[in-house]
Amino acid sequence: MLPTLDEERALPQVYSRIPFFELEKLGFNSRVVVVDGGSTDNTLKIADELGCQIINQWGEGKGAGIRQAFKEFKKLDDDVLVMLDSDGTYSPEEIPRMISSIPKGGISIGDRLHGNLGKNAMTRTNWLGNHLLTWLAVALHGEPVNDLCSGFWAFSKEAVSSLKLNSMRFEIEAEMYTSCAYQNITMKHVPISYSKRVGEAKLGSIKDGTSIARKLIIRRIFPTPHEE
Repeated sequence: MLPTLDEERALPQVYSRIPFFELEKLGFNSRVVVVDGGSTDNTLKIADELGCQIINQWGEGKGAGIRQAFKEFKKLDDDVLVMLDSDGTYSPEEIPRMISSIPKGGISIGDRLHGNLGKNAMTRTNWLGNHLLTWLAVALHGEPVNDLCSGFWAFSKEAVSSLKLNSMRFEIEAEMYTSCAYQNITMKHVPISYSKRVGEAKLGSIKDGTSIARKLIIRRIFPTPHEE
């Protein structure tokens, strides 16, 4: 699953690096689903030309798109779902290792902060914000997590079926963590590579960081959300 919003420059590169042959050797018949949040460039045209399945979101924001994709995934016979941002920051070559790391009935989370963090891949503000939010998450919810805001996750079917979410925007990863904590979904932290993104960043450091912190606090008070 590739969440997109105006990623015409990065999407072809990300797609071309997906190790389909290696995944086939592991026994997986893979397909790529693009979850688009309203791109106005050529992202959807490119996704169609690449043969991707396209999901046009029913709501604005990354969280809305991911939750919609989860609902579609639960209807299918697929066993594993991999999610990574389509901006070129993550390494699709690491998908097999992420899948192989999924604990039984659980989730593996790509860990940038203890992995191979490329030069200029993350600003000092974002690096500090990630550490602070990760610390806050553990302090509030008790379950270890190394990189709360990672955009590279691999899910078992059982885990996706157990997640309880209602996030609309970039706080979705934080809520997935809290749902794992309260639904007793096992999380495995996998060191990964992280590179400078292609194109302009869409995550606003202060505004989105505040939204993530707010979601963590809300889920401490109300662990199970009303699913929209």
